[in-house]
Amino acid sequence: MQYNEAVEYLYARLPMFTRDGASAIKKDLTNTYRLCEALGNPHERFKSVHIAGTNGKGSTSHMLAAILQAAGYKTGLYTSPHLLDFRERIRVNGTMVAKEAVAGFVRDHQALMAAVEPSFFEVTVAMAFKCFADEQVDIAIVETGLGGRLDSTNIITPLLSIITNIGYDHTQLLGNTLQEIASEKAGIMKPGIPVVIGEWQAEVSGVFERFAAERGSRLAYASQLWQVTGMSKDSGLLYVDATHRSSTTGSIYALDLTGSYQVKNVATVLCAVDELRRAGFSITDAHIRHALARVQELTGLMGRWQTLSTNPLVICDTGHNLDGWREVLANIMATPHRDLHIVIGVMRDKDLDKMLPLLPKDARYYFSEVAMPRALPASELRATAMRYGLHGEAYGKVAEAVHAAREHAHPADLIFIGGSTFIVADALRG
Repeated sequence: MQYNEAVEYLYARLPMFTRDGASAIKKDLTNTYRLCEALGNPHERFKSVHIAGTNGKGSTSHMLAAILQAAGYKTGLYTSPHLLDFRERIRVNGTMVAKEAVAGFVRDHQALMAAVEPSFFEVTVAMAFKCFADEQVDIAIVETGLGGRLDSTNIITPLLSIITNIGYDHTQLLGNTLQEIASEKAGIMKPGIPVVIGEWQAEVSGVFERFAAERGSRLAYASQLWQVTGMSKDSGLLYVDATHRSSTTGSIYALDLTGSYQVKNVATVLCAVDELRRAGFSITDAHIRHALARVQELTGLMGRWQTLSTNPLVICDTGHNLDGWREVLANIMATPHRDLHIVIGVMRDKDLDKMLPLLPKDARYYFSEVAMPRALPASELRATAMRYGLHGEAYGKVAEAVHAAREHAHPADLIFIGGSTFIVADALRG
């Protein structure tokens, strides 16, 4: 079996949330346990950090992985979804899993998959855990896919659990209130395992404190322990000032992830580093400085306030829920430009009545879609957007929408591409 055949087998044979929606979600961890048991329980053979949250968990995962790599640890990284290549989901020291390893896994375990009938995500989790065990990583950073309690990754017992923040997303699966969503995310907490919460939020702090008390887990709020403020942008880097509450002096870090929302993620990462040091990891400030300035180089991260070209300035970002859009819009407003062009597409399960009122009415819109069943047709998105005073044309393909935006844009304009991870992925493909 060749790599392309293996990936096609996974796409074609297995239920996939990004394509099929909620019907692809399995409501318990049984399948993942069955897969991993048949593989010799690889998840028990490496140390890990488990990361959940509504926004920021991808950036946090990559920053933390970059720091551990810089400190000399062989580091696994599991994230989802991918943008351009399936293998982005599974990395060791920033290098994607080999094509031969993916093909071999699928070839060798087709009978197992036929017996268990897992989802696409369940198989990729098992594949990642086997890869990390086989590679004998020192530590793996494992990002949840959706939620926490019932997420397939939740069979691990990590050294540290991290929950970045809580916002409204996937409410049809996680609950309609912030408290319900927080309870699902808090499901990654394990007895006696410390947990870092990125942002203290009044609406959900009680949920986390109750879960931590029940599990006997030490709880730390990064936003209370670290004060991180954005300072300036220069030469493609964002400079931030980070000060621990126990210190009178701060440190200046240069970040190659330049979205202003990264200041929240940096606080979470620094708090996590403190916990890893307590667990015996040797991580210096020099390691942190080196890594934060090279996250994209060290880990391959894409799509976080990423500049695609200039004159006109073209930027993409994968933020796709209510809080994600608020952060994106803050960055747009802080970016000098003449006129604004927005290439946008969304999935069917997004709450447009909450999202669309946030968007600027003076922008020119290019409504688009990706070729998957979950995608909202561009014509439907345009019709709904017009009710909120957002005007533009609909395009059947992202490439057509981006081309039209470039045709209409002045060199001093800003073209923003977003609304969905998959819109960004199509834009990156060109």
